[in-house]
Amino acid sequence: MTSKIVERISGTGVPVRGNDIDTDRIIPARFLKRVTFDGLGAHAFEDDIAAIAARGGVHPFRDSKYQGAAVLVSNANFGCGSSREHAPQALNRWGIHAIVAESYSEIFFGNCVSLGMPCFSASHDVVERILAWIESNPRSATDIDVAACTLKMGDEVIPLSLPAGAKGQFLDGTWNARAQLLANLDKVRQVASTLPYFTDYQ
Repeated sequence: MTSKIVERISGTGVPVRGNDIDTDRIIPARFLKRVTFDGLGAHAFEDDIAAIAARGGVHPFRDSKYQGAAVLVSNANFGCGSSREHAPQALNRWGIHAIVAESYSEIFFGNCVSLGMPCFSASHDVVERILAWIESNPRSATDIDVAACTLKMGDEVIPLSLPAGAKGQFLDGTWNARAQLLANLDKVRQVASTLPYFTDYQ
């Protein structure tokens, strides 16, 4: 099993405005009872969607003009709250392959890395420009270059930030911990056999 290298993410964007959008909003707690992550994408932002619909509005994740988006853009402290890995799983299974926001919860960021889903950051003013552009051009694609840490929208290239460690993992494929273990299974077995509590893990 090998990890794919994540060099570029291209696709339309979906604007999810607001600060402190927590993991309970991204995927409500009742969906954490599932044994697998299958089907979580259909329930991303479900309670927010219902609340906005009750007021006569449409959440971006239900708005037809944003369907099929690959890049989610939001504001500060995105993914805060509980550490549930179901949140990035739900976004990824909805179709999101990269996120741009002002800042993130550290655990949410790490859970996204483990899915091969980069979380870029930018200043408030830059994020607002990207949000406004997506809202005005909902069917126009953005193009993110991971190595260069840039987002291209229209004729404009926007610099983004991504920690060097995470960027390196995306570019060399080591973001997938399971793939790394399987690729080095003989070494794993050798180390495991020296552990005093090792019995049988075949």
